Formats: sequence, structure tokens, C-alpha cells
Amino acid sequence: MERRRATRRTLAADEPLAHAKLRTGGQLVVLDASSWGVLIETTARLLPGRHVDVHIVTSSGRTLVRGRVARAFVYRLQPDAICYRAGLAFDEQLDTRACAYSPPVALATPPTNQGLPERDRSGHSDIVFSDRFIA
Repeated sequence: MERRRATRRTLAADEPLAHAKLRTGGQLVVLDASSWGVLIETTARLLPGRHVDVHIVTSSGRTLVRGRVARAFVYRLQPDAICYRAGLAFDEQLDTRACAYSPPVALATPPTNQGLPERDRSGHSDIVFSDRFIA
């Protein structure tokens, strides 16, 4: 039985949505996303039922979204860290479609150097020193 409110999609590693951050500073790797939630991987311990604020990049820019940890489990043990996977359910719907991201627009013409050209100061000095001491 399918209990999800929306279809989910796997994210490419270079998508802006693939990296998020907890408001408290923990880094999140977003593995898949739907408009109502994400599956993330992190070293931050997230307990089921906990409310979290997540900085996430959507089609409308960087957004702070509130959510709840729906499930969490230890995914991988490393000598220096424990990696968790967790499902976050958002309190509000987000646009997480891949086609919603517009690529950065390149400049049509390269920037030109504005202003006056630099004076050639080779061999010239604005300050003249004399050997005489004036008292």
C-alpha cells in the first residue's frame, strides 16, 4: 500500500536541491525528494518525531522549511562517524521538480574595463628627491 502524498524522484549530485542544511548547522545530502518530503543522509542524529528547520534550495531560491522526522535509522558505521538516513516530512508543499530550476544565464558580452587606462610610470617619478637639506 502506497502512503506517500506525492511521487518522489532521485536527485543528481549536482542539483542545488541535493544539498541542504539544518538550521542548527548540520549538513544534509538529499537522496530523493517529493513536494512533501525528502530522504536525507547525515551525520547528525535525528530522532523520529523531532521537528527540524531545513535550509533548502528550491526553484524560488533558498528557503527555510519546517518539517518533522518521519523515520530515521543508522545507515553506515565509519571509524570516526555514524551516518544516518532519515525521511523528513515537510509542513508545506515545495516545488522540487527538476524542470523548475533555471540554469544560470551567462553574460552575453564579456565585461569591459571601465575607466581610464593606467599611466605608464616606467622611468618617471612623481617625487623628486634632492640631496640638499633645507632648514
